[in-house]
Amino acid sequence: MVSVLILTKNEEQDLPGCLESVKWCDDIHVYDSFSEDRTVQLAASAGAHVTQRTFDNWAAHQNWGLKNITFKHKWVLYIDADERVSTTLKEAILQVPEDTNIVAFEIQRRDFAWNGKWLKHAQVSPFYLRLFRPEKMRYERLVNPLSIPDGNVGRIKGYLDHYPFSKGIKFWFSRHLNYADKEAEMRIQQLTTGQNFSISKALFGDDFTERRYHQKGLFYKLPGRPVVRWLYMIMIKRAFMDGAVGFTYTTMLSIYEYFIVLKTRELLRGRDNG
Repeated sequence: MVSVLILTKNEEQDLPGCLESVKWCDDIHVYDSFSEDRTVQLAASAGAHVTQRTFDNWAAHQNWGLKNITFKHKWVLYIDADERVSTTLKEAILQVPEDTNIVAFEIQRRDFAWNGKWLKHAQVSPFYLRLFRPEKMRYERLVNPLSIPDGNVGRIKGYLDHYPFSKGIKFWFSRHLNYADKEAEMRIQQLTTGQNFSISKALFGDDFTERRYHQKGLFYKLPGRPVVRWLYMIMIKRAFMDGAVGFTYTTMLSIYEYFIVLKTRELLRGRDNG
């Protein structure tokens, strides 16, 4: 058996569906950032354990949770409120042995658009380290944290279904504006410290988040990043095969890249003028 950890902040809309997808678990923990809606009440009424902490940044928040929350089982499945555990994934998770030399398992996630269509081409279906021994996992980075397991990593079957547009397109843009702020801050830090990024890790890193971390670092150096990303997604990843939704989503991701460019320029001006 496994314990489930769900991070929340004002998730009264998405949390019920998430809890429904893990109702087979007897140890569900909702790790809340002092929600102002009915998130905590919904979690408690469903029998989940609730822990609250003020959110500071992703890595610090997740690391605190793994160190301070008491889990009933050796394995922890970490999911967000807008994610759902598929039946196939549930069956695979329940077959994981308690005693193994593996400390973390990668789970493949697939994203769905605002109309319920699987973004099969316009969005990668990455593998994330979401099932792990809590004492063997830690995180780094302010946003899109890097998962760092202390031991061997495996992979299990089944999809973790993600619905990033469950609260609407406006919310998606608002969230990504916040992500752009954090990405720009990290970019300034990288420029200040002269941090190096590895092409080999960008291409062949063991973990998807590690590969993406180095890919982003190298990608930031490219001129015309938003256009490059749009062309890559349409021509190389064949986002056009997802139809109009694929074109629209790819354009939205390119706009997000431009948000990062603008925020980085703004921070650089502030630093230089300061």
